[in-house]
Amino acid sequence: MSKKLIRIKVVMDRTGLARSTIYKYISQGGFPKPTKLGTRAVAWLESEIEDWIQDTVDRRDEEVT
Repeated sequence: MSKKLIRIKVVMDRTGLARSTIYKYISQGGFPKPTKLGTRAVAWLESEIEDWIQDTVDRRDEEVT
């Protein structure tokens, strides 16, 4: 598993989600929580974001069949 941290802009690019949507999904428990880097900086584990994307695709594929 990758231990690389990625910032919000990369998360937005990878998922196609807006910042507000990401934080809404976090508050609803449907998106990985960020890791605090400092008082005003957070980042996500790249592997958790990739897993979330794969889970989203898997759910889509299950709905089709």
